[in-house]
Amino acid sequence: MATSLMACTATRLAYNQAHNATYWWLDSHVDFSNVQSTPVRGDINAFFQWHRTNELPVYAGLLQRWQTLAAQDLTGAQVCAEFDVVRQRIDRAADASVQPMARLALQLDAAQLEHLRNRQAKSNEEFADDYLQTSVDKRLDKRYERALSRSEMLYGRLDNHQKDLLRNNLKASGFDPQRTQAERLRRQADLLQTVKEAQAAPATAAERVRGHMARISQSPTPGFDAYTNDIVRQGCAQFAQLHNTTTSEQRANAVRVLKGYEDDLRVLSAQR
Repeated sequence: MATSLMACTATRLAYNQAHNATYWWLDSHVDFSNVQSTPVRGDINAFFQWHRTNELPVYAGLLQRWQTLAAQDLTGAQVCAEFDVVRQRIDRAADASVQPMARLALQLDAAQLEHLRNRQAKSNEEFADDYLQTSVDKRLDKRYERALSRSEMLYGRLDNHQKDLLRNNLKASGFDPQRTQAERLRRQADLLQTVKEAQAAPATAAERVRGHMARISQSPTPGFDAYTNDIVRQGCAQFAQLHNTTTSEQRANAVRVLKGYEDDLRVLSAQR
């Protein structure tokens, strides 16, 4: 009970501070001036108020449905169908952020764009350290540790057979870190070019930002969308396979966890 209460409290606290976390994350990338700070915070606060009112109730409904699904066996197709719903909600939130991001793009000066380039370079180094410069076994270990943590957060402790299944599925995954890094670099260059084009034609700023987001959702890189779709389908099938090995106690734990998150989101959505 104490653990559940702490988890619920952490979720609510995290969401209630998300506007501050978002501001500081953006600030770490572009280093806002004092003049920019207030309007940026205003846009962030307005976005989260919209999200709290319009999106959290939808997510609470999804979590309620997932409690029913968690109590039964699943197929990969069922998991992917739920993933697609979540992806649609993410696209909706991205669309709601177009106007404030367009306003921000028009405010960035040369020094801030250089700051953004440096932050991108640091992010690329971190990705390389995790996925490119270590051995295959070490990379697998890191992915396994993260996947195990997420799985046990939902189901409770996994047994040895389930752990082996999780690790073997990750090993069989088609995830290609070099291909992923190449796409990251393309998106970063696209972002900088989008800002440049928006500043050259301010009336088109929102259109430019929306185009950038569309190119994240559907990459212009030949074959990349097919690659990511394959990875998603593999992930859905692997999740269903692991879920179908869970015991009644593990599924009951999953239902409790999902119910806790549902309750959190309903409380948060009611707050103004």
